[in-house]
Amino acid sequence: MAHVEITINNINTTQIEILIAQLSNMSYDGFEEFDNSLKAYIKEENYSADLLNILINTNNLTFYKSIINEINWNEKWESSFQPISVLHFNQESIFAFIRANFHEPNPNAAFDLIITPKMSFGTGHHATTFQMIEQMSLIDFGNKTVIDFGTGTGLLSILAEKMGANSILAIDNDDWSINNANENIKSNQCSKVNLIKAESCLFDIKADIILANINLNVIIDNLNNIKKAAKPKAIIVFSGILVDDESKIIKVLQNHDFIIKSVSSKNNWLLITTEL
Repeated sequence: MAHVEITINNINTTQIEILIAQLSNMSYDGFEEFDNSLKAYIKEENYSADLLNILINTNNLTFYKSIINEINWNEKWESSFQPISVLHFNQESIFAFIRANFHEPNPNAAFDLIITPKMSFGTGHHATTFQMIEQMSLIDFGNKTVIDFGTGTGLLSILAEKMGANSILAIDNDDWSINNANENIKSNQCSKVNLIKAESCLFDIKADIILANINLNVIIDNLNNIKKAAKPKAIIVFSGILVDDESKIIKVLQNHDFIIKSVSSKNNWLLITTEL
């Protein structure tokens, strides 16, 4: 399966974060961030030159396009993927160490996670996933039922099992992500993650914890389903929302009876922890 690679240069950090959000809504499913540039990836079958040109022209930018075949993707990510450490919230000790299988483990980390990212979103490098992992260090997952909505690489589901969750439902709507998450689940020897391809969070299951690291529009569209899937007093953590949309998402959440417990941000991205 071929992917289109789009490279946008001469942009700052704020522009990068905004473009990731906008491109995510256009079915781009992988990103590489650099100091002054962004690489974005989309399945060739989903690529629309017209939509991209509108976005690029609106922001007065330029881009370069190339095609990446599946056979050379492994070589590409292996050459650039670096391990990342996420500390316990407001502490100095390492909570999670995220690495590829060719990196050595970190003996000082509470949880060692092996992730082969390929084209899927969710390695801990991006602020949204990083914040989700950091917030998870504050939550008791012992014997809990968890829903990971928008699982991507499966990273959050894998971490939830390692933290003691009894059952995890991992959901994504993308075939590549499902295949990638399945590989990562096996690499981490997880047995309690049920991986499902679906567009929504509507299932006959009641969760103690729901992790939703997606984007603003998908979150809003699924709030009723998320409520139905949550037990009373469930913890629901949302990420993938730009800081500029804070007032909008807070209002929508409150209108749906979500109780806001905390709001934080990193690199222009929000993390909101709620309860029902």
